[in-house]
Amino acid sequence: MFAVEFESVTKAYAAVKALDGVTFAVQKGEMFGVIGPDGAGKTTAIRIACGLLRVDGGRVAILGHDPIKEHRYVTGTIGYLSQRFSLYGDLTIDENVAFFAEIHGVRDYAATRDRLLDMTQLTRFRSRRTDRLSGGMKQKLALACTLVHEPDVLVLDEPTTGVDPVARREFWKLLSEFLSRGLTIVMATPYLDEAERCGRVLLLHEGRVLAIDDPAALQSALDGRLYEVIAATARPPLDALRRVSGVADAQSFGDRAHVTFRDVPRRDAAGHLRTALSEERIRVTSVRPIGASLEDVFIAMLAPEKAVRDRDD
Repeated sequence: MFAVEFESVTKAYAAVKALDGVTFAVQKGEMFGVIGPDGAGKTTAIRIACGLLRVDGGRVAILGHDPIKEHRYVTGTIGYLSQRFSLYGDLTIDENVAFFAEIHGVRDYAATRDRLLDMTQLTRFRSRRTDRLSGGMKQKLALACTLVHEPDVLVLDEPTTGVDPVARREFWKLLSEFLSRGLTIVMATPYLDEAERCGRVLLLHEGRVLAIDDPAALQSALDGRLYEVIAATARPPLDALRRVSGVADAQSFGDRAHVTFRDVPRRDAAGHLRTALSEERIRVTSVRPIGASLEDVFIAMLAPEKAVRDRDD
């Protein structure tokens, strides 16, 4: 039995398809990332999993249960941390955790609350009002409130958006600890560097699945095909690079370009790029092969679709 299962799920808002035949399954005890840009369908997928939205087509199951028809069961099984989790500023840390425990019908929650506050390093602040907490502390408190009824599946919708880097790191340490205790974690995030921490990821674009795999496997698909180019120009010469034979795409990353070849080059790719740019009177400072990030993978997968759209236009 899977912790979360989507089979050919569709969901539309008027003429916009938020999810278009999405299929994936999350194993128990797995950290699974749902990633993609704004509008990809991440939040829709998360809300459907939590039983907050009905699907237009397809099937959804949480530990084998329908999140709509068996909503009460699923509510007790899932811990859901939304983008705008509602803490009560006039309540203390202790009182907020107690409030959410009682909402879920948990009566003997004192020991669980103490354990969660200890894990989130909030114990010494437990009598402080929530509106006096920092952003990172509020996020850790929200996590404690989400877990006080001890769910089997933790669902997170962009949990670190707007959180400073130190707080993000601490939040990820907490997630790793909960994962080690057997919790299943499903997380939507636009941060591809965060997604690389997941066991597997689902790449979504405009409601459609681009790929599902572990990050390392997805990144290895670009082994030998990705090069970094630095040129003595004000901006990376993307147009010139895209005209080079064998190049699938070129994207700007700050003052440098990441160049993806359609296949692993059969000859000296660095020399090939240098020669091609030299013929266009562009001086090259550096060309070197690099390892791919998930961002590179995502862009490479979108390149064929972009080429089709450009051709049709």
